[in-house]
Amino acid sequence: MKISNFSCLSQSQTPLVDCLKSLSQQPDAAFYAPGHKKGQGIASNLTDILGNSVFKVDLPELPQLDNLFAPEGVIKEAQHLAAELFGAQQTWFLINGSTCGIIAAILATCKTGDKIILPRNIHQSAIAGLILSGAIPIFINPEYDSQQDLAYSITSVSLKQTLQQHPDTKAVMVLYPTYQGVGGDLAAIAQITHQYDIPLLVDEAHGAHFAFHPDLPPSALSLGADLTVQSTHKVLSAMTQASMLHLQGNRIAPSRISQALQLLQSTSPNYILLASLDAARQQMALSGDRLMNQTLELAAIARKQLSAIPGISCLELIPSPGFSYLDPTRLTVNVTQLGLTGYEADEILDQQLGVTAELPLLKHLTFIISLGNTTEDINQLVNAFKTLSLSPSPFIHFSPTPLFSLAPLSLSPREAFFATSETIAIKKSSGRICAELICPYPPGIPILMPGEIITSEAIDYLQTVLTLGGKISGCSDPNLTTIQVIN
Repeated sequence: MKISNFSCLSQSQTPLVDCLKSLSQQPDAAFYAPGHKKGQGIASNLTDILGNSVFKVDLPELPQLDNLFAPEGVIKEAQHLAAELFGAQQTWFLINGSTCGIIAAILATCKTGDKIILPRNIHQSAIAGLILSGAIPIFINPEYDSQQDLAYSITSVSLKQTLQQHPDTKAVMVLYPTYQGVGGDLAAIAQITHQYDIPLLVDEAHGAHFAFHPDLPPSALSLGADLTVQSTHKVLSAMTQASMLHLQGNRIAPSRISQALQLLQSTSPNYILLASLDAARQQMALSGDRLMNQTLELAAIARKQLSAIPGISCLELIPSPGFSYLDPTRLTVNVTQLGLTGYEADEILDQQLGVTAELPLLKHLTFIISLGNTTEDINQLVNAFKTLSLSPSPFIHFSPTPLFSLAPLSLSPREAFFATSETIAIKKSSGRICAELICPYPPGIPILMPGEIITSEAIDYLQTVLTLGGKISGCSDPNLTTIQVIN
């Protein structure tokens, strides 16, 4: 089925969901993949958890279900409806998470040797994009709050200075918002970027809900972004790994995005994930304002009650460089006055009090309050912190250290990735060129990346994270006694 125009489509429709439902109810002798044949061959211990119905809709690229890489039918309809709702000219559904969208954005705008400006607190998926594209990163240090020990956004001033030094830059990529819900002055950043007639790419993984309530920060597209990638699964109701890429303007050819995504997404896309994007879009179109009202009310209750607990403080919006917006549904709680690290508090909350945070850091825990949370959840969160505050520990002292240091790049990430490496003791690595992508996860912000000169500050920070209960990903030695360096 080919779609010639979309004038008959309504936001109340769910083309993908409806097609999947219809096909799952049609009896046929299935001689196509997947091998479980609509659930008939699924292991019983999995059906004990999930039941049988989900497997009946685990279907392949049947003609009626369209083709993700050359959509002409229900996928094209669903993506058009999403673009219309989110304010884009064109939208692509992603079934490999925002990771593949970030990489595709870089591949579509930069070739080997091209410069791209990024904040140093960018997600590790952007580093993967640098390795695959061969682009040369020009990093800007974001604003850093030493009191909170949090990195915010880059500023328009720092971007202007960097573009003056590197006017041949091909693209700018920024993070909006951060994991803690902090957003910088994106409108000013967009204006400066466009003075050079280059595209502004935005990692908006944590901002898919921004378009649906005036009390939330404005969406990246509304502030002038050319391309934005949103994790629809993080804060809306799509299934894990389901995201969207939105495009507007003429600075990036849509064909380049499609070509890049063909390299990065599976040729056997999961239609359950695709349908969840279709359903999440319809849900927000029909009920987004009500759902966001409900979410904001819960977040306000949580923030007010937590702030009244001795030894607890919540991150609040104090406009400053790199800090123009704060997502009120993102709750970042500082626990240092309780004598605990964020990692220690997270372990107690999770294992003893039945509350699980999204992200622990040295000083904080960050909680995502979304349309799926309830009043009971908020009560449990508040009561858990009340319990935590009754047994304060001796006050801990550790010097706040930026999440990263802007060490110089000796090689491009791509050159370093393919270079010969060797393993050496971590204590002897300062001054050597890193061959690994090492970062606490979450949030997935690299402390060290391939091609970067290792500093003693970075080593100290990583070892502090491990000592205090955090987890490090990407390193060949999980204990961090050794490290891979360029030979």
